[in-house]
Amino acid sequence: MPEPTSTADGPALDLPPERLPRHIAVIMDGNGRWAQQRGRPRIEGHRRGADSARAMTEECARLGIEQLTLYCFSSENWKRPRPELDFLMSLLVEYMAQQRAEVVRRGVKVSVIGRREGMPEKALREMDQTIAATRGNTGLHVCLAVNYGGRAELTDAVRTVAREVQTGRLDPEQIAEQTIAEHLYTAGMPDPDLLIRTAGELRVSNFLLWQISYAEIWVTDCCWPDFGVPHLHEAVRDYARRQRRFGGLSTESGLA
Repeated sequence: MPEPTSTADGPALDLPPERLPRHIAVIMDGNGRWAQQRGRPRIEGHRRGADSARAMTEECARLGIEQLTLYCFSSENWKRPRPELDFLMSLLVEYMAQQRAEVVRRGVKVSVIGRREGMPEKALREMDQTIAATRGNTGLHVCLAVNYGGRAELTDAVRTVAREVQTGRLDPEQIAEQTIAEHLYTAGMPDPDLLIRTAGELRVSNFLLWQISYAEIWVTDCCWPDFGVPHLHEAVRDYARRQRRFGGLSTESGLA
């Protein structure tokens, strides 16, 4: 029988490895709200949110989670005030530069999904350097959704498929769900098993619309800067108790 998840570095979850989610995706919401509730500038919430992202990455690696996808910056976030946008971009550059050596040391692989158009050159350069430096790593895969939108991703996939049909490389009658999946930004990645959303909002906010079709959703009222290891453990334990039927019947119910 497999041993429960545990390491010398922290508490065990008392769960067999097969009950853990393979891929966790997170909508990191509530940074600005957290700051405003404390009478602080919104940028302080984003800085504290980056600390939560770092802690989440370390704990997912410790637990043996295969992939963690973090919704860092949506394509709709460009509507925010310019000073906040400038800070978010500078925070991304800082995070990539400062954490690069650490993620390499820990064996973490980093990738980024989203459109590159409109992103500052410095941010793109730092992201590309981190991706290149960690490409050969085989530990936790951290995927950052930056300038990302689910509808934009689907639009880009359809455009690529249409071009392949137009040039004769693809027969329209052969297009299947797998064809679409192979043309998404996330091609080759497993779909999320668990979607976590903070700050109590009950919507998916244009995040991984195709990929979360069968994800288990876990929502907490906790704002992202306050999200810590205990919250992650609570979400994973709740996930482990659920029966994932994918449209069928549970074998444990005796009705399959």
